[in-house]
Amino acid sequence: MSRDESSLPAATGAKPSPEPWGQVSPPQDVEESTLRCQVLQLINDVLTDTAPEGEWARIQLRRLLAANPDEPERALLQHLISVTTTDLTDSPADDAPHRGLGRGQESSAPATPRYLPASPDRKGRKRITAVLGSRMLLTAFQPIRELPAGNVVGFEALARFVSRDGASADTWFREAAAIGLGADLEIAALHSALSAAREIPAHLFVAFNLSPATCTDPRVQALLESGQVALDRIVIELAGRVGPELDGLIRALGPLRQRGLRLAVDGSGAGAASRDQILQLVPDIIKLDRNFINGLIHPGEAQSPGVDVVELAEQTGAALSAEGIESQAELAAVTEAGLAAGQGYLLGRPSVHPLDWSAWIIEAATDDVPASAGNGNPGRS
Repeated sequence: MSRDESSLPAATGAKPSPEPWGQVSPPQDVEESTLRCQVLQLINDVLTDTAPEGEWARIQLRRLLAANPDEPERALLQHLISVTTTDLTDSPADDAPHRGLGRGQESSAPATPRYLPASPDRKGRKRITAVLGSRMLLTAFQPIRELPAGNVVGFEALARFVSRDGASADTWFREAAAIGLGADLEIAALHSALSAAREIPAHLFVAFNLSPATCTDPRVQALLESGQVALDRIVIELAGRVGPELDGLIRALGPLRQRGLRLAVDGSGAGAASRDQILQLVPDIIKLDRNFINGLIHPGEAQSPGVDVVELAEQTGAALSAEGIESQAELAAVTEAGLAAGQGYLLGRPSVHPLDWSAWIIEAATDDVPASAGNGNPGRS
């Protein structure tokens, strides 16, 4: 299953102001934007850090906040761009801290830094460690709707990164895994998502994507048990194919599942779990992607393991959920097939925008769902 599709777009620069900016406090009104809460928390993390090597970041962020006094999101976005796009060059061997601030801006870095060409691996490592070191991750949510009623029953949390090249979150995670930082980036994304999910109403579940290998990391158990979100509201979606870590995965998640945590696996697509793996994992949810949907819409034209998966769901007691619903015809097909839940652009795009989140939460509270919840061009979830 896909963690995400797109990264946050790079914003245009703004001329900074020399005015100081004090510590930012999160909003007190519980109805205020969860996105705003995330942004203000990240800003606080940067501004309250006392490490000398972070002085450049504090100077830059204060200037950007002063230039955008009513738009902390824009200020943080511009700061993120500086952090995540300076991997085109690398610093000398001593790794003296430096990030580009733009022409004419002050910096705590050396006045005339020397740069050496970076190898692709070093550039990738610098790109990932910049995000990890500054905890600069935002979370988007996509609604998951009960079928056929259409009411919102939960959300899938998706990581958002800032990059000029528009690289998807999957690209970021693959790059991190290739240089040995995959678990670190996944856990950082989980931490961000758990913090954001605290604002989701308590009667709704929240799904978080983790690779099977990362699920066995002790840090994951500690985060999930931190109390930010109750275990019986958490769904862990296995992202990627299950390999030799199957036994360790079962052992790691077993105690958490006994306390209410639920498990979702892919039943179709490139990362689908095998029949034996599903029988051993006994998942609570089996997710079916567009391969399955295409098989319903065009029988005979697309190969789909749908019949076997439906039988496995009946055998294990798992609920079936479709992702990537893009049209009314596809929605009708998965509903007729008896799937319990669905998500996709037709039912709600992944979003970091406050108005979208508020609308979905209001829908979940009132169960007043329109016949068609989708707007805009269709796409995949």
